[in-house]
Amino acid sequence: MKNKWSCLAIACLATLLLSLDLTVLHLALPRLVTDLGANSTQLLWIGDMYGFALAGLLITMGNLGDRIGRKRLLLIGASAFGAASVVTAYAPNAELLIAARALLGVAGATIMPSTLSIVRNVFTDPGERTAAIGIWSGMSAAGFAIGPVVGGLLLDHFWWGSVFLINVPIMLLVLVGGILVLPESRNPHAGRPDLVSVVLSFAGVVTAVYAVKEAAHKGLEHADVLVAGAAGVLLLGLFVWRQTRLPEPLIDVRLFRRRAFSASIVTNLLAIFTMSAMMLLFGWYLQLVLGWSPLQAGLAQLPGGLSGAVGGILAAKLIHRIGRNGVVALGLAMNAGAFLYYSTLGPSLNYLALLPIMIIGGVGIGFTFTVNNDNVLATAPRERAGAAAAVSETAFELGGALGIAILGTVLNTAYRTNLHLPTGLPSVDAARESIAGAVSTATTLPPEQAAQLMRAAQTAFIDGLHLTALVTAALLAVVALLALIGLRGVPKVIPEEALTHA
Repeated sequence: MKNKWSCLAIACLATLLLSLDLTVLHLALPRLVTDLGANSTQLLWIGDMYGFALAGLLITMGNLGDRIGRKRLLLIGASAFGAASVVTAYAPNAELLIAARALLGVAGATIMPSTLSIVRNVFTDPGERTAAIGIWSGMSAAGFAIGPVVGGLLLDHFWWGSVFLINVPIMLLVLVGGILVLPESRNPHAGRPDLVSVVLSFAGVVTAVYAVKEAAHKGLEHADVLVAGAAGVLLLGLFVWRQTRLPEPLIDVRLFRRRAFSASIVTNLLAIFTMSAMMLLFGWYLQLVLGWSPLQAGLAQLPGGLSGAVGGILAAKLIHRIGRNGVVALGLAMNAGAFLYYSTLGPSLNYLALLPIMIIGGVGIGFTFTVNNDNVLATAPRERAGAAAAVSETAFELGGALGIAILGTVLNTAYRTNLHLPTGLPSVDAARESIAGAVSTATTLPPEQAAQLMRAAQTAFIDGLHLTALVTAALLAVVALLALIGLRGVPKVIPEEALTHA
C-alpha cells in the first residue's frame, strides 16, 4: 500500500492527542476550584471520569471496530472527541464538566484501539509492522511528556478551557486525513455483539479501577473500596467465563494460551504499574521539594518522554540482535538502573547529572512497550486486531491505576512514618497526610514555623521517595527476568502467515 505511512501518521496524530489529553488537565485543576467552585470530591471526579469511561469501554469499542470497520469507528470517535472537547472547554459548572469528561472518555475509547488495529492491518510486512508500532508507541510516550508543557503554556496565557480547545483543530486533521487516506478493514465473519458481555466488561473494569483509585485516596479499610474490589473481580471473572462459551466472544480468551500474547500483556501491565506512580511522584518532587513551577517541572521531564519515542524507533532494529525477550528485558533493566539513581535524590538537584539518567529510562520504556505491543498484535489474528489492541490498552490503564494506588501508598506510609514535626506548631493534621497538605498548611503559618514545617515535610517526602524508588527498581528487575524467560523462544520476525491460526 503506497500510502501506508500516511495512515501511520494519522494514527500517530490521534494517539498523540489522546496521550496528551490524559496529562494536560492536571495543571488546570487548581483553577477549576476558583472558576467553577469545584469542591474536592468534584475535582476527583473531574480527573477520574475520563479514565473510568475510557478503561471501561476499550474492550467493547475494540470489538465494535472489528465488526463495523476500524476506519468508520475512528472517524466517529474523532468527531465525537472534537465536539466533547468544545463542551468541556465551555462547561459552566463542575457537574457539566464531569459529564463532558465522561463523553471524552467514551470517544477516546473508540479511537485508541482503532489506531493500533489500523496500523496492524496496514503494515503486513513483519519488519515494517514492528517499526510502525515502534513509531506509534513513541508518539504515545511523547504525548505524555508534552502534556504538562502544553498545559503550562496555555494556562500562562489563557483560561482553563483552552487545554481542551486545542483538541479541535488536531481532531479535524485526523478526520479529514482519515477520510482521504485510511482504508477500511473489519472482521468479515463477525457476528452480533453479546450485550451481556458488554455490560460485564464495562462494569467489571470500572468497578476494579474505581476500587484501585479509591484505595489510593482512602486506604483499603473503607467498605466501599472492599465492595468495589470484590465486585470488580467477580464481574471480570464472569466476563471471562462467558467468553469461553460464546461462538463470537468480545475477547477470544484462547489468545492467552499463546505465551507471547499473555507474557507481553502481563509485562506491560507490570511495567506501567511501576512507571505511572513514579512519573507522578517525580513531578511532586520537582514542584513541592525543589519549588519549581508546573511548567518548569513539565519541561524538566520532557527529555525522558521524548527519548521514549527514540527507543520505540530503535527497538525494531535491536530485535534482530538480541531477540524480542532481550529487548524487553534490556528496557526494563535500564529503568531499574534509572530508579536506583532516583533513590539518591536529595533536597537539591544537579539537573545535568539527572538528564542522561532520564534519557536512559525513556529509551528503555520505548524498547519495552514497542516490542510488547507488537507481540500482542502479531500473535492475534488480523480480523481480531481491535479486540487484541483493546486488551493491551485495558491492561495499560489498569496497571497505571494499580501503580499509583500501591506505590503511592508505599510513599505515603513512609512519609507519615518519617515525618518528625517540631514542637509548638498549631494543628497540622493535613501536613501529616501528605507533602501537598504540608505546603497548604505552611501558607497559614508565620514564616519561621512555615519553614520548620516544610523542612520536616520535605525530609520525610525524600525518605519516602527513596524507599519507593528502591521498591520500583526491585520490581522492574523482577519483571525484566520474567520477560527474559516468558518471551524466550518468540521468533525475532513473527511471520504473517502464522497469525491466522487461533
